[in-house]
Amino acid sequence: MSSIQVAHASAAGDAQAMPAQMPASLVFLLASGAGLAVASIYYSQPMLGVLGADVGASTREVGFVPTLTQLGYALGLLLLAPLGDRFDRRRIILAKAAALCAALLLAGAAPGIGLLLVASLAIGLAATMAQDIVPAAATLAPESHRGKVVGMVMTGLLLGILLSRVVSGFVAEHFGWRAMFVLAAASVALIGAAAWRGLPRFRPTTQLAYGALLGSLAALWRRHPGLRRATLAQGLLAIGFSAFWSTLAVMLHGEPFHLGSAAAGAFGLAGAAGALAAPLAGRLADRRGPERVTRLGAGLVVLSFAAMALMPLLSPHARLWLLAVSAVGFDLGVQATLIAHQTIVYGIEPAARSRLNAVLFTGMFIGMAVGSALAALLLPQWGWMGVTALATASGVGALALRLWPARRAG
Repeated sequence: MSSIQVAHASAAGDAQAMPAQMPASLVFLLASGAGLAVASIYYSQPMLGVLGADVGASTREVGFVPTLTQLGYALGLLLLAPLGDRFDRRRIILAKAAALCAALLLAGAAPGIGLLLVASLAIGLAATMAQDIVPAAATLAPESHRGKVVGMVMTGLLLGILLSRVVSGFVAEHFGWRAMFVLAAASVALIGAAAWRGLPRFRPTTQLAYGALLGSLAALWRRHPGLRRATLAQGLLAIGFSAFWSTLAVMLHGEPFHLGSAAAGAFGLAGAAGALAAPLAGRLADRRGPERVTRLGAGLVVLSFAAMALMPLLSPHARLWLLAVSAVGFDLGVQATLIAHQTIVYGIEPAARSRLNAVLFTGMFIGMAVGSALAALLLPQWGWMGVTALATASGVGALALRLWPARRAG
């Protein structure tokens, strides 16, 4: 019996009754699916400079492309992700893959900024298939290795976020930004076909009607202080993360750098170095406890963003190096904290993992949408130092929340 057949047989009886070791092929499928889905949210960011000129949009109008994509993702998490507890997650993942393909093709064909903004919102909604995959991994993983498996799947997701900028910057510069959306649609279609063949079925864990299912999100929020604390802290970290990445291409396009979309996308390689540490964060959370990891991660974020305040004192060449080093540091901190928060949240109520995940990531992507919107306003008025100040302040808020005594955090 093949490894995939083992997974199917196990899931047919009970998706939680997995062997002591998950098949590597199944982990790879989950990691790839999460990465390719969530990458769709970020392809536009390094292309904003060339994209705006092509569709005749202003800098402020173009800034709403990533904002609406992230807002769509947050809405999708809130309204769609809880369905993973009510229905077979496999069917949900396949349906969202088809919808995401259609939205990406619409973006690639958009003649102007209006339709592109509509497509951006739709991309965000459908890309939440990534957040159906992550709780699926937590369900299929044996309890003793849950942090490690979630960390590996999250590595795929995080690499999708970060390397998407490298790929889209290169493709946009050599083949045009529309070609990037078509290529993205093809990649999602491939992962959808692989998921149809390789994913096990999942038994629903609740029979709640849709309205009651959404209502239970508020009940979970009220009942679990640990969920509130994790969501608020990750949302604060997401503000700085999104502020940096959503304005980087525009900043590098102007004085004194005059760099194109490929150079802006290449900074994703620096962030990817941080994302590769996600499995290590998962193992550390398994062995030493996730609380310690959240504090270490948030502290690293604060130091990395604060270091960028030195940029006005440096030459343009040295500024680029500082940006790259800071990107490694804050990406590592954000991803390590996220893995630890997921480990905390998934252990609260196993039967409600999709809903708990929905709450955590809704907070995170609300933070991302807020970060993109605020950075789009700050950059024209206060320059890059305004963006840096926002990112540092949000990191300090997250660290303070994680350091606050747990008994007083509820």
